[in-house]
Amino acid sequence: MNIIRAKAEHIIYAKTISECIDESAKLRGTGIARRTPEYIHTKMMNGNAVIALDGDLFAGFCYIEVWGHGKYVAHSGLIVAPEYRGQGLAKKIKKEVFELSLKKYPDAKVFGITTGMAVMKINYQLGYKPVHFSELTDDPEFWKGCQTCKNYDVLTRTDRKMCLCTGMLYDPKEKPSSKKVNSKVFERLKNIKQTLLYKKKNS
Repeated sequence: MNIIRAKAEHIIYAKTISECIDESAKLRGTGIARRTPEYIHTKMMNGNAVIALDGDLFAGFCYIEVWGHGKYVAHSGLIVAPEYRGQGLAKKIKKEVFELSLKKYPDAKVFGITTGMAVMKINYQLGYKPVHFSELTDDPEFWKGCQTCKNYDVLTRTDRKMCLCTGMLYDPKEKPSSKKVNSKVFERLKNIKQTLLYKKKNS
């Protein structure tokens, strides 16, 4: 398995990546913003994406977005092809894109919003912490990207203060501490998310 920074030569995989993200959202039944092949093109061309390849077969992908005039960066579009799931590949891709963002944007805070417990655990291991949305970027362009998510109405009803996603933040200025993932914390978060999803589905 080769996990590398995506380049122009990898544009041929953009459509597959876009379709894989859409299919994953449908399978999970949770909200996720759509990424068009054209949008993925731009991330590859500006060196802000990581791709995993098994020979010439697509295996996984993730990219960096820059917000608030470089004060914040986010990792988005994390996806692993179905046949490569359950092998720890998502964690390896996330670690690679995390290191790339720290190298390119050393002073930026790294954040993400997600409904996925697996991604939350990976983020926690990298040094992220759960935060209120108010601690994330206020760049309207970032939040505009949530419009294609099926849960966007929740975000708008709460004046962008909360949603079914959990906000997580890594501040490079804070001294990292060695810590283990607290399974009880994530189990509690999981139960809260499941309750919210159930209420929304039956409302």
